[in-house]
Amino acid sequence: MATVHLRIGDLVWGKLGRYPPWPGKVVSPPKDLKKPRGKKCHFVKFFGTEDHAWIKVEQLKPYHAHKEDMIKINKGKRFQQAVDAVEDFLKKAKGKEQNSDGKGDSKGKKSPNKPLKILEEDDEDLSALKDPSEKDLTDSDPEPSTLERLGAGPGSGFKWESSSVKDDPHFHHFLLSQSEKPASSMEPISKRLKIIEEDSGSTSIQAADSTAINGSITPTDKRIGFLGLGLMGSGIVSNLLKMGHVVTVWNRTAEKCDLFVQEGARLGRTPAEVASTCDITFSCVSDPKAARDLVLGASGVLQGIRPGKCYVEMSTVDPETITELSKVITSRGGRFLEAPVAGSQQLSNDGMLVILAAGDRTVYEDCSSCFQAMGKTSFFLGEAGNAARMMLILNMVQGSFMATIAEGLTLAQATGQSQQTFLDILCQGQMASTFVDQKCQNILQGNFKPDYYLKHIQKDLRLAISMGDMANHPTPMAAAANEVYKRCLVYLIENVFHAPAVMLNHC
Repeated sequence: MATVHLRIGDLVWGKLGRYPPWPGKVVSPPKDLKKPRGKKCHFVKFFGTEDHAWIKVEQLKPYHAHKEDMIKINKGKRFQQAVDAVEDFLKKAKGKEQNSDGKGDSKGKKSPNKPLKILEEDDEDLSALKDPSEKDLTDSDPEPSTLERLGAGPGSGFKWESSSVKDDPHFHHFLLSQSEKPASSMEPISKRLKIIEEDSGSTSIQAADSTAINGSITPTDKRIGFLGLGLMGSGIVSNLLKMGHVVTVWNRTAEKCDLFVQEGARLGRTPAEVASTCDITFSCVSDPKAARDLVLGASGVLQGIRPGKCYVEMSTVDPETITELSKVITSRGGRFLEAPVAGSQQLSNDGMLVILAAGDRTVYEDCSSCFQAMGKTSFFLGEAGNAARMMLILNMVQGSFMATIAEGLTLAQATGQSQQTFLDILCQGQMASTFVDQKCQNILQGNFKPDYYLKHIQKDLRLAISMGDMANHPTPMAAAANEVYKRCLVYLIENVFHAPAVMLNHC
């Protein structure tokens, strides 16, 4: 591949991980930020975003030379806004040049563009290479929005050097966001789809998807439907759209659909309509009753199922509900897959969920690009019902664990111990994890914004205990944690919502 010679101020197309190629400008990095060693790269400011990143030279293309091709490939709203921002920037720059030329000021004329050398490993400060006549992006530059809403379209027709980040221990992309979470500057861009093989009948073949490993996703050409835009569903749909999928959305509260329609989603009037017009319909709702009603109720999914239509149940429910839904969907000639997800609202927004799938393996394979867009890893667990069982076990452990962590924090306070010190010690031992650190820090800072609703984790504990009873397997720790969550719900119902505690009779 021919060497790309770039200089400070050059406009480029930059390929950042799994996102589509995006217009940007080569700028000087902050003085305290050194260039990653081991790779030749430039520091790029992306138009229409708040982000900068170190981009390897093989992932950069000159803007003007490839503009026409890129506009043909990418049609997303955010992408078009970014291109418009570049054009506005060029117009302003041209106007300034004309003003300078009109005054006959030789200082206003730029010297011929002499390509700067490609940065070598030891060139740690780009500012030394900056053209004196070229200034960094200022307030006159495009108004930023957010990289998390990059336009749809994978740019598959545009050839980029393919390289796996996981094979490159010396190089990372740094998103130097000016948004609310500067601490999250390093974002993983390598994602895997994984199918695990074990001796038991609940698992299948092992494979890895190369497009995911290489940081790019080619969206399926199948029409995708999505029912349920709650804490998890909203993030999932956002990532499906970002990766270029054609998505039709429906939600019981229709107003929640508006944002996604603005981002390019289509609006479905009923679950039946979505199922009938889409090839694969996903659903993600709160509990078994909601899952059944969505399929079996008036204008439900079942009315839209035809031979070959696929239905993917992503709600965390009991195995019996999955078995029932699988039977009714397949009785109409449909194909069924369950795919509950492990993770939080933040992980859903970041496209880093863990998907547990079971049922029709051909549907699982058809959902490959969707699972890559929404999750970091996907497991196929065999026959329908196995994913529900595994999901309930995982949530049982997580719910019990969080109850114990909260109990430890309050006991530390009651005995005169520092809660922060308790957390520091905990995070230096064998139980150290990002999950523990983040949850405990939120508690200590008084940040109780939910990643997962209390009523839902209590529901999962209740279903896990019931599953244990059916298997004649005791679950005393989960039962104790369940009682803690029930008492919390009683307190909220009686003291916050001022309703009778009899509402908890079903728990």
